[in-house]
Amino acid sequence: MKRLLKLPLLLILAIPGLVYAFPQSNPVPGGIVLLPLNNNHIADSARYKKKKLAVVSDDKNHYLLIGLSLSSKPGTHTISIKNKQGKSEKLSFKVTDKTYKAQYLTIKNKRKVNPYKKDMSRILSEKKRKTMAKKNWLNEPPQADFTVPVDGRISSIFGLRRFFNEQARRPHSGLDIAAPQGTPIKAVESGTVTEAGDFFFSGNMVYLDHGQGLISLYAHMHTINVKVGDKISKGQIIGTVGETGRVTGPHLHLAIIANQTTVDPLLFLPQLSNKAEEYYKSN
Repeated sequence: MKRLLKLPLLLILAIPGLVYAFPQSNPVPGGIVLLPLNNNHIADSARYKKKKLAVVSDDKNHYLLIGLSLSSKPGTHTISIKNKQGKSEKLSFKVTDKTYKAQYLTIKNKRKVNPYKKDMSRILSEKKRKTMAKKNWLNEPPQADFTVPVDGRISSIFGLRRFFNEQARRPHSGLDIAAPQGTPIKAVESGTVTEAGDFFFSGNMVYLDHGQGLISLYAHMHTINVKVGDKISKGQIIGTVGETGRVTGPHLHLAIIANQTTVDPLLFLPQLSNKAEEYYKSN
């Protein structure tokens, strides 16, 4: 049986002294979808494009969190899920189109745009590490009450079609927050460090796994204060802002991964809506 479900736009729960901001469902390429589950669904059986899906909860409901790639096509998409009788069901949702702007950047270190031949073995090795980190799956139920990782100005948003020194490269995979070098970086949520180190393009970088494929990534750091295997609390300092890797200045590159797919971090950080508006007005 196939059903088309209406999607919640933004769920916010007010708690004395705290605002619990649920992720914002935005079914566009690079966005996320929140599909409400009923008590008959076996959540851990849900798959989208053969990838397992995380389940996030507010105080009333459970939702499948579906990350949509930037290459997602507009139209009706389906996921498969089993009910408690063992029968498979198809749940459907619609994806609408979105066009992302282009961004042109000048990188002074030309080697970071056109690597030397001797750099390629390192780059390919690091690509494998990144892929493994994105595929990591912890069965712990994820929390999605994200806190802002660093106080600063939004300098670049997710999805921009990028040109480095007038050469086309992959779209921007995260949110850039500009801040002075040495500014502390806080973990957006509790989790486990599954990868950390110095990467050719990303500089000093940390992967923090929040459970069930929901992962936050912090790049271009000056210092890293954690190591693989560390259990991290929300708001804990994991390092400092830097300008390592391929950059034009000091900033934090924050990426969010769901079902092995990078998605728009602003959908998890409605607290930054005012700063996002400022960015859009000036760009």
